[in-house]
Amino acid sequence: MSLRVTQPGILSLLQDGGRYGRHRIGLTNGGPLDAEAFYYCNRLLGNPPGSTVIEISFGGTRLEAQVDSYICLTGADMPLHINGREAPGWQVVPVRAGDEIAVEFARHGCRAYLGVADGFDIAPSFGSSATVMREHIGGLRGDKLHTGDTLPCRAVGDRRCLSLPPRWRPRYQEHVTLRVIPGYQQSRFSRLQQRRFFSHGYTVTDRCDRMGYRLEGPAISCEIDGILSEGICAGAIQIPPDGQPIVLLNDRQTIGGYPKIGSALSLDTAHLAQLTPGGTVHFAPITPHAAHNALHLAHSFRQRAPLQEQQP
Repeated sequence: MSLRVTQPGILSLLQDGGRYGRHRIGLTNGGPLDAEAFYYCNRLLGNPPGSTVIEISFGGTRLEAQVDSYICLTGADMPLHINGREAPGWQVVPVRAGDEIAVEFARHGCRAYLGVADGFDIAPSFGSSATVMREHIGGLRGDKLHTGDTLPCRAVGDRRCLSLPPRWRPRYQEHVTLRVIPGYQQSRFSRLQQRRFFSHGYTVTDRCDRMGYRLEGPAISCEIDGILSEGICAGAIQIPPDGQPIVLLNDRQTIGGYPKIGSALSLDTAHLAQLTPGGTVHFAPITPHAAHNALHLAHSFRQRAPLQEQQP
């Protein structure tokens, strides 16, 4: 009982909530780049939080259902078709054995999450099914999905067809503002350099992936050229010698030696990961206290989001 991959698309990866507590052996987190869309995918399906789904980058993915179940697609605006007929996103829809599921190329955003009722049954690697291709762990073989792969899942005969109302869904635009929590190295950037960083826009380059987004704009200089390698958190903003910021994401290396001006709030990196090359990024400072408040408010907002039942 499974979904069979007939066309993997540009980049489709199995992801759960992420791999934590393994930095000491050099393994990074992995997990969904857009944690918000990932959360809603599992919540709509009634799955346990963190259940394994497919993260689809840019689209072009096709699957064949070999079991009766229910699926849900959230995240970027990627048209969903079942047997050639359009099906709604952000809503649970039934599939039957033999159905063809097609996720077309994105119109807005670039990361979508396709989940199945009860989640995909993937054996964990170091405590998680999250795929990190650089480390060759997680997923089926530590790699992206390929034609002919089978994704084990259970037959589910009854599931409510819930949807998230449009006004509660995130909007993916061509520009985002990243709220930045200052780090202990921020003092090594002069006030002029900090003002330049926070007052100018930066453009997403073609060097953007799950490891991080390299940006292009006014160069920022630091009093120090490098530091002893140290642990790096998700969202850390490195300033390499060329002065062009790099925002590090889920598949980043666990240590690095470039100075960091601060770390982007995780709520905002989810929207950064939906940008394609040419998108615009602005930075805004935020205190740790305000960042904690924003996280708690976002958590409360997601829990209160009303789900509506639709006819299958």
